Amino acid sequence: MSELDKQTQTELEAAAFRRLLEHLRERSDVQNIDLMNVAGFCRNCLSNWYREEAEAKGLAVSKDESRQMVYGMPYDEWRRLHQREASPEAHAAFETKKPAHS
Repeated sequence: MSELDKQTQTELEAAAFRRLLEHLRERSDVQNIDLMNVAGFCRNCLSNWYREEAEAKGLAVSKDESRQMVYGMPYDEWRRLHQREASPEAHAAFETKKPAHS
């Protein structure tokens, strides 16, 4: 691929991020603990990264606001509609694979 200008690179990255969010919203059957165990990050991680980047630019974004941006609805509503109790195996896997990031 030829070298991209910064604006095009940013637009492509933003479009890919929007598609990732859309995919995660459509796949509400995939639990956060499962994402953590397989990929080392989850929807909450994405919302934290989003909030941290906003704050680095001097923008005040609350935890609730960043989670709503990722989940597409208030977090408590998503949990009520989609979150299930994780299996003992998922909990055990999480304890051995906990990522070190925030």
